[in-house]
Amino acid sequence: MISIKEQAVISGFADEYSPIFDEQLAALNRLGVSHIELRGIDNVNVSDLTGEKLREVREKLSAAGIKVSSLGSPIGKIGIEDNFAVHMDKLKRTLEIQKELSAPYLRMFSFYLPQNADPAAYRSKVMDRLSAMAEEAKRWDAVLLHENEKAIYGDTAPRCLDIMEQLGSENLRAVFDFANFLEVGQPTIEAFQRLRPYIEYVHIKDASKEKQIVPAGHGIGQVEEILGRLLGSGWTGFLSLEPHLTDFAGLSALEQDPQKRRSALTQPEAWELALSSLREILARLDGKEVQA
Repeated sequence: MISIKEQAVISGFADEYSPIFDEQLAALNRLGVSHIELRGIDNVNVSDLTGEKLREVREKLSAAGIKVSSLGSPIGKIGIEDNFAVHMDKLKRTLEIQKELSAPYLRMFSFYLPQNADPAAYRSKVMDRLSAMAEEAKRWDAVLLHENEKAIYGDTAPRCLDIMEQLGSENLRAVFDFANFLEVGQPTIEAFQRLRPYIEYVHIKDASKEKQIVPAGHGIGQVEEILGRLLGSGWTGFLSLEPHLTDFAGLSALEQDPQKRRSALTQPEAWELALSSLREILARLDGKEVQA
């Protein structure tokens, strides 16, 4: 029988540990984490890397023995009315970077909607843009991962399912993010049941009833139950830590309306707490009979 450790590979957004890339890699090595979800590198987003910086990043990853699980790109994290042609150019460059780094996935989003807008009014435009992005990914033999994010079209389980049923393919799959669903009032068990066939990748962060981000298993996201069911079904893949437990460098640039994060923890302390919380859950699941 395959073990939990073989099924679930831990990765994470190490820019929440430190904005300095050398410090990110050193921490991952020290903590025994073999992969990184690459987002912020020395205060530059991965999608904005120059050719010279990209070569440097590739060499440092190789020297550290760290592999890239996914690019934590901001693709699709623009307003639905923003210039899409310019954004498609950014996607093409990011796909090029993905290939250079041998990353299997590229994380993306389904566009911010105007405040208080009816999502149904923008469905056609969202689908057209996502379809064009998936077609571009197909040309690169790449896999886009749609993340459920607050205030974008695909923030609730029904709309994430809508995207997957309309456009889901080997080039467009789903990220399951517990806390993001909770922040929009979406029960995670219901989301899991709807999206299970499309879940390719998991972001690990939890939230309280007050919608405050907490380590996995400390909130109402039913992280252990859902991971048990997912792994019990034979799923294999990446569990990527996105702690969001502190005001890390660059947060305001990544979130449309960032809430104040609690905690007097330092960034390294917060990251290590998130890691230990996930490892405790996986240790409890290992060898346990879990429901598929």
